[in-house]
Amino acid sequence: MTQPEASAPSVAYAHPAVAVVSPHFCSPYPMDIAIVRKLLTITHGSFVVTDVNGNIILKVKGDHLLDTAGYPILTLRQKLMSAHERWQVFRGKSTKSRDLIFSTKRSSMVQFYTKLDVFLAHNTTEKVPDFKVKGSWSEKSCVIYAGDYSTIVAQMHKKRTVKSELLGKDHFMVTVNPGIDYAFIVALIVILDEINTASTPTVPT
Repeated sequence: MTQPEASAPSVAYAHPAVAVVSPHFCSPYPMDIAIVRKLLTITHGSFVVTDVNGNIILKVKGDHLLDTAGYPILTLRQKLMSAHERWQVFRGKSTKSRDLIFSTKRSSMVQFYTKLDVFLAHNTTEKVPDFKVKGSWSEKSCVIYAGDYSTIVAQMHKKRTVKSELLGKDHFMVTVNPGIDYAFIVALIVILDEINTASTPTVPT
């Protein structure tokens, strides 16, 4: 009797709700969003986040992630004098330690692909990251994982169009898996963009 061929190992997709910022930003269904950078504005870190129909659902101005009414949801701050380019993300307009939600840092000093470790505020020992981000900025893509590299929570790729080039905009298309906090995902991608925009090209170890 012929034995069935073994199937290739597959990557799991997270389904239980992961509300890092708020359950308000978790959808029970896969969610496609666009993070649009306005290249021709003078405001540092200026983005809008839209759904598939083009409706604005979030905004980024400077170091703040805002809701559609302009209310600050998160404050993103780079920690100065940090060897691993650590960023900290706080609730609302606060930068106090009690309002810290999560932090990120490069997995290593020298990287060919950008890899970030993400630690939730309660993970004070930081022995094991709660999330990982792996991106190739030359290809403008990244994958965000929960825990180890076996559970995908979101994936991003860059979309260029003639219209976007004329308007001076970059479109980062993101698929957020069911139950995943899309405000958290947007914050991670904005941090990744800031790190790669500010960094000089790195070489493999």
